[in-house]
Amino acid sequence: MSASRTGETISADAAVNAASAELVALSHAIAAEPELAFNEHRSVAKVLAPLANRGFEVTTGIAGLPTAFRATYGSGPLTIGICAEYDALPEIGHACGHNVIAASAVGAALGLAEVADELGITVVVLGTPAEESGGGKVLMLEAGAFDDLALAMMVHPGPVDIVGARSLALADLSIVYHGHEAHASAAPELGRNAGDAVTVAQVAIGLLRQHLQPGQQLHGIVADGGIAPNIVPGRAELLYYLRATNAGALDDLMRRAKSCFAAGALATGCTHDISTVAPTYTELTPDPLLSDLYRAEIVRLGRVPLPVEFEAARPLGSTDMGNVTNVLPGIHPVIGIDAGGAVTHQPEFATAAVSASADRAVIDGALALARTGIAVARDEAHRDNLLEQLARRQEKQR
Repeated sequence: MSASRTGETISADAAVNAASAELVALSHAIAAEPELAFNEHRSVAKVLAPLANRGFEVTTGIAGLPTAFRATYGSGPLTIGICAEYDALPEIGHACGHNVIAASAVGAALGLAEVADELGITVVVLGTPAEESGGGKVLMLEAGAFDDLALAMMVHPGPVDIVGARSLALADLSIVYHGHEAHASAAPELGRNAGDAVTVAQVAIGLLRQHLQPGQQLHGIVADGGIAPNIVPGRAELLYYLRATNAGALDDLMRRAKSCFAAGALATGCTHDISTVAPTYTELTPDPLLSDLYRAEIVRLGRVPLPVEFEAARPLGSTDMGNVTNVLPGIHPVIGIDAGGAVTHQPEFATAAVSASADRAVIDGALALARTGIAVARDEAHRDNLLEQLARRQEKQR
């Protein structure tokens, strides 16, 4: 059942539209002061201000994370979660548009708060830090921050509207090689070159690429390659992302990549350690009915999303929202902005994320999420199903 043209939708739309100038200003304010993972203190304060003013009950520092928060409004049995992201990328700021995500989340929450009593819902905004690196949502899941949510939603900006967006599972690795320093000219024979171990490993990884399964990816950087040209490097480090279409394919890729990393150590007489930098991200599994409801609303707003048959062919990197959607019903649609040909994680996208097109996406995203929440709450069968799923999850956790 669509939420459009109902009394609740009219009220929610009016609340979002009344706050539109404030929501756009919030998006621009977050973009103007980008903050990195787990250090988004100013951004959190900006996001919480309009929620607190509306009467949301705010708890900060949840899940043991200083920049994670929970803002709650209403007391109905159906708890609708909206995720806000606000961390930026090193050097290029909000080139993934998390400022748009946060502002849309606030707008959707304001809209749903307007009709919470009529619909019998509780609206929860979860502030989720460190999506780019650190896996804030994974840590919050493990700490129980999502335990009482019947569903979770958010929107993410991109070059095109994609409703049933897909992502890749991801492992975030550090590979440190330990050799032995020596004078690179006077006594190179006494050294064990950790930098050479990195080179051998990267060559092996490059050769592996031609034999990867569809959807498997490896990419990384040399984070430490030595300290001076005349010192044989005694330590070197690689930082690598491994991605795959699902957890099983990621496990296979991990096994093969580890052999490449081990080859670097074996060839050079070094030792090596592999550690996980951040929690592993699982692939997005959007809820079909929530996706259908969102699609109907975004189309009513005049947008033309990518056809369903092409969605699976457009994976969007990786996100810790994938972990959420593998635990409870959720969606992570992409809302399109005019980026002039740029894509996320390019400096030009950071500029596009505060354009007029992005400002429209903030409002459209808020309206579409709020309307989706209303449609769920008004559909008795879907509502009961969500509550039953929640009860089963909570029973398993006891």
